[in-house]
Amino acid sequence: MNLNKLHKVYFIGAGGIGMSAIALYMLKTGKAVAGYDRTPSPITQSLSDSGMYIQFTDDLKLIPRQFLEKEKNLIVYTPAVKKSENTILDYFLSNGFAVVKRAKLLGMITKNTSCFAIAGTHGKTTTSSILGHILKESKVQATSFLGGIAENYHSNLIMGGNQYSVVEADEFDRSFLQLQPDFACVTSIDADHLDIYKTPEELEKAFKEFASLSRKKIFVKKGIPIEGITYGIDEQADFDAQNLRIENGAYLFDVKTPTDTYKDLKIHLPGQHNVLNTMAALAMANSIGVSLPNIAKALLSYSGVQRRFSYRLHSKELVLIDDYAHHPTEINAVHQAVREMYPNEKILVIFQPHLYTRTRDFESGFVQSLAKFDKILVLPIYPAREKPIPGVTSAVLIDKIQRINLNAFQINPNEIVSEITKSGIRIVILLGAGDIGEMVKDIKQELQQIAV
Repeated sequence: MNLNKLHKVYFIGAGGIGMSAIALYMLKTGKAVAGYDRTPSPITQSLSDSGMYIQFTDDLKLIPRQFLEKEKNLIVYTPAVKKSENTILDYFLSNGFAVVKRAKLLGMITKNTSCFAIAGTHGKTTTSSILGHILKESKVQATSFLGGIAENYHSNLIMGGNQYSVVEADEFDRSFLQLQPDFACVTSIDADHLDIYKTPEELEKAFKEFASLSRKKIFVKKGIPIEGITYGIDEQADFDAQNLRIENGAYLFDVKTPTDTYKDLKIHLPGQHNVLNTMAALAMANSIGVSLPNIAKALLSYSGVQRRFSYRLHSKELVLIDDYAHHPTEINAVHQAVREMYPNEKILVIFQPHLYTRTRDFESGFVQSLAKFDKILVLPIYPAREKPIPGVTSAVLIDKIQRINLNAFQINPNEIVSEITKSGIRIVILLGAGDIGEMVKDIKQELQQIAV
């Protein structure tokens, strides 16, 4: 399909973080855009504010007439929306409309650009946003599609031209195999989405297939079993961070590349995982000619991604941190970062498990990672697209955590503020990929009122 001849695009699942970036791009490039999502959210509100029509009822009668005409019209849906479970999707599929998954459209958009595709079970959103910011600040003609809201732009879309594109390559539903990258990056291959891949070996195989799609260069974290340009921390990688240290709450380190060195590069991001994300973005930017001094300058103004170790409150009485971590490896990274920042303080974590299958498949990992905190409060499992699985509950998770750390309890969302208040712990972290992120605003306001 020729996108230049396309006039209308209807998005099913428009409020998804990946879908909304593409929807916004299509709107900004002059298409008529509308969509459906099950639940109103800050993202759907932002799309509405941009001039997009969004409906929240699965009802064909609410779709604007022009999107029910086949001519020059494209229907896009997210893999999270299932056939036979959505009236709108089933109608378009059954009546001869041009219908594609999100990843297919992303591949069509980026086909005529030099595309950076960043994959990985962890780190792809932050790495993509760092790279997008470096390219924007360095005046490179690039547009970036992000899986999170970049603080610098208050958006998951960084518009900047069509010579290059930056996209997140999502492994869920094997979507990343629809892309046509010039530069592929793999940040991590920890077991995840086993409801799709069944075994860690099948997941690794898919990542290798993704990397093989790259037409020019492959970038991988040192130690990942894929051949390519490597990056790491003191690992004799092609792009290596050395002499890592913390000064005044910021990381400083030296960078060694295959051809150059740079002393005292600084980033204002917590956690060594973010040093790795920075090195991945640096390697990709440097590979297309962005100089190390320009990269270092851009990094000084990089403000991060919402819900990636985001400070919501920061006072002598209370530090409230919000993070998207929903896998044991990510929780371990948050724990490492917060211990490094606050080595002498107790830490309270409030965790909302995401998906029954993930909770089941990584139960042991969740137990071990959560038990490291001083106090652990676990909310009910957020189901997202899934139905309950017998024997998979937060109560079971808590029971096993208590075998290592007795200071672990199950709570409901309406107890969060009272539990924070009575704990007496200053450092509080909210973790999870479900609707806990939408609770943060109200939690913050209630805690501020109590403080007053």
